[in-house]
Amino acid sequence: MKLGVLFSGGKDSAYAFYKAKKENEIAVLITIDSKNQDSYMFHTPINKVKTIADKIKIPLITIETEGKKEEELEDLKEAIKKSINEYKIEGIVTGAIASTYQSTRIQKICDELNILCFNPLWQKLQEELMNELLDKGFKIKIIKVAADGLDESWVGKIIDKQTLKELTDLSKKHGFNIAGEGGEYETTVEEFPDE
Repeated sequence: MKLGVLFSGGKDSAYAFYKAKKENEIAVLITIDSKNQDSYMFHTPINKVKTIADKIKIPLITIETEGKKEEELEDLKEAIKKSINEYKIEGIVTGAIASTYQSTRIQKICDELNILCFNPLWQKLQEELMNELLDKGFKIKIIKVAADGLDESWVGKIIDKQTLKELTDLSKKHGFNIAGEGGEYETTVEEFPDE
């Protein structure tokens, strides 16, 4: 099946891409560049997306949005429509893990456009997901923090087994999501696995 991937360059969209490409053709990456650093829907910042798209040799569609709640969904819909028209995609892949806010809105857009929506990471146990990423060979860097227990010293850190243990301990102590699903931290993927 020919698919587009909602792609931020972060660990979740990168892993969703990785899983989806095993059995499908990835025709395009779709990135929403939100001017709202506290966007409800989209990962910010997205500064490595173009570099990643060039490296993996997949076309990229980038649409800007002001990032206003609910209005930003129209911009997402336009990006998906453009992908359908230009690349003939039949479905969208997301990196959603547990956010029903994001997944229901993306599903609604896909339903309206009569394409499928795939969430290959949906409801995955968060700690298991983080370990899988490391075991597969993803090199993940923290680029933004926004949770009690995570100070600026975390920005720029590469997540390895040791930092994952530290993150796990802090998440238990401070009650944040270990995978950053609630925006507790944002990541960028520095290296993809070869396979």
